[in-house]
Amino acid sequence: MLCKKSEENSDMISSDTQRLFITGVSSGLGRALAEEALCDGHHVVGTVRTPKAREAFESLGDRAKGILLDVTDFAAIKPAIDQVEAQLGPIDVLVNNAGYGLEGTIEEASLDEMRHQFEVNVFGTVAVIQAVLPHMRARKAGRILNITSMGGIITLPGLGLYHGSKFALEGISETLGKEVAEFGIHVTAIEPGAFRTDWAGRSMVKTEHCIPEYNTVFAQLHERRAANDEHHLGDPKRAARAMLEIMTLDSPPTHLLLGSDAVNLVGEKLKDLQAEFQKWQELSCFADSRI
Repeated sequence: MLCKKSEENSDMISSDTQRLFITGVSSGLGRALAEEALCDGHHVVGTVRTPKAREAFESLGDRAKGILLDVTDFAAIKPAIDQVEAQLGPIDVLVNNAGYGLEGTIEEASLDEMRHQFEVNVFGTVAVIQAVLPHMRARKAGRILNITSMGGIITLPGLGLYHGSKFALEGISETLGKEVAEFGIHVTAIEPGAFRTDWAGRSMVKTEHCIPEYNTVFAQLHERRAANDEHHLGDPKRAARAMLEIMTLDSPPTHLLLGSDAVNLVGEKLKDLQAEFQKWQELSCFADSRI
């Protein structure tokens, strides 16, 4: 049993009930959001990659529906979305949560590792968006939440390709919001900091480290991670509540940082950027010509 509210029968569900489609509901923020949404009486369709994971997800209640879908199986995405719309009902909220981290220096990572990082974190997300948008446009309503990261704004050595994928998703999300606003569709980039999830464990792939000159880079990265692992303030349940909150807003934010570490680190990055731009403003403007 998930929670008291999720056990109520369907005729007791609020008229504000929505159907969420969440990619990657087996663990982490995706799972936390699914559970909280179900507790609020919403319907949740979640993607999983194994029958066992689907069974576990659907055990959360009658309003939890799991579908087998790998977001890198691009040919399967549109049929899956169309089937959900036809058989289960309209997708009111799309949450692109599926993704993983890639640890490794840019020099050491293979092209195949780079390609897969972008296929999951960027191309898979875009493919799901493209499949859902025709339905939302037809209804002139919809919400899209793309789980990016504070790592889509700040960077740490040793995570460059992960950062690259999240920077790409940040730009795509912001642009998409401008493109679909006239259709009544809202887009928010969700930028979590460090949360008490398994992101740095099961959800982290590591490239083969073979260049000793980068030992210091990895030592600093691992020391930072070890220092923070047991002290993350980020609570997945509270992150889920925050995301559910913005789903109710008439004018949701284009960007939503989650966690005080994200607020602080991104704030520092913005200050550093502004200072650098101002320092080199004269040289920047020198590039103009007067005709």
